[in-house]
Amino acid sequence: MFQTRVTQLLDIEYPIIQGGMLWLSRAEFTAAVSNAGALGILSGLSFPTPEELRDEIRKLRHLTDKPFGVNIPLLPTLKQIDLSQYIRAALEEGVTIFETAGNNPSPYLEQMKAGGALVLHKTASLKHALHAQELGADIIAIMGFEGGGHPGMSEVTSLVLIPRAVDTLKVPVVAAGGFGDGRGLAAALALGAEAILMGTRFVATQECLAHPRLKEWMAQARETDTMIVERSLGFPLRVVKNQQARRVLEAEAQGLSLDQLAPLITGQLAKQAWETGEFDTALLACGQVVGLIQDIPTVKELIAGIVKEAQAVAQRLTGLGLPAAGGA
Repeated sequence: MFQTRVTQLLDIEYPIIQGGMLWLSRAEFTAAVSNAGALGILSGLSFPTPEELRDEIRKLRHLTDKPFGVNIPLLPTLKQIDLSQYIRAALEEGVTIFETAGNNPSPYLEQMKAGGALVLHKTASLKHALHAQELGADIIAIMGFEGGGHPGMSEVTSLVLIPRAVDTLKVPVVAAGGFGDGRGLAAALALGAEAILMGTRFVATQECLAHPRLKEWMAQARETDTMIVERSLGFPLRVVKNQQARRVLEAEAQGLSLDQLAPLITGQLAKQAWETGEFDTALLACGQVVGLIQDIPTVKELIAGIVKEAQAVAQRLTGLGLPAAGGA
């Protein structure tokens, strides 16, 4: 059930994709997602060098024989990174699925496609989605403003952005931003999307490397417990509403540049916070869907529950006796 062009292209059982989450999407967690019938995605830049990414891919292959992808973020970084070397290492290890997100994928998409890989590009802009399609992206993940991480400058919600993308694009559309249960999956499919992509919901699972204290916070949090920072840099970031996020917002209000903000927004602080459970010391990406999280299941339990709930929603709607198109 729920077979779509996305499940066929990716050769996965369920139309569910785990976003490549920096510092958290390592081999064990990614394998758990893929083994449960969804698509796990390894976070490429969680590793300091391409060779360390290569080692992690080899480790992942020992943990699953299911499809998985590698995430290559295309966002500004505080130090220059040669992404082409990461892509090369992944291709040489037989990776056939990449997730890109952020800026123009043109410099790297050709390299991925030449290596025989399928590319899923994630964006929060319909304009950028069209450009990625023209460049050859096979699947577009469109991210509403509810989403954690970088939801774009346009501030359009998923309920509007997803059907707009479906109506405009020719390639399959994946719904991202605000999805975390079976009701969301059913809604995404009803809007014309052919899969959902989740990040925040996957953090609150037993296999995720995030510290238990942070997972417990997520299970108690409300949808109002996130906020947007880094608008002044042109790349808005939805994060946990904590002291560090407020510090960054205050610094932006003072007109600080990227270089001046760097000590407050560096990803190394987030890495440490995810590991130690220190709540107020870093910017921690988190979507509004956190308000729907009430438990910390295994990845397998989460995916199975989402599919079961989506099936129940479909049956309930069928039971309403809605007339077919053209009916009375």
